[in-house]
Amino acid sequence: MSYNPLYQRIWKTVNAIPVGYVSSYGKIADFAGLPGKARMVGKSLGYVPKELQVNWHRVLRSNGQLAFPKGSELALKQTGLLQEEGVAVLNNRVRMKEFEWHPDLATMLQGFEY
Repeated sequence: MSYNPLYQRIWKTVNAIPVGYVSSYGKIADFAGLPGKARMVGKSLGYVPKELQVNWHRVLRSNGQLAFPKGSELALKQTGLLQEEGVAVLNNRVRMKEFEWHPDLATMLQGFEY
């Protein structure tokens, strides 16, 4: 099946985030070679085909806040998935200083497509 190539690039980048870490929509856009396209990252995560595994739950707003309203079904699901991976979620927010992913140069050169 053929998917939007920009979305595929975003999904691959999101899947490079290791267990126990998170990133922001804007950083994923930057890492995927799409600076300024944070909204596209969010949109692409809403269009992940059911047959693909994309770790959408590891992507947050730049301030560490979940994008879903507190107490909503998706916020609870995202919180649960992150907590299973050892990421602390308090009051619908993750401490980015503690859990933000900072890929090394080798990861960036090998793992990302531009």
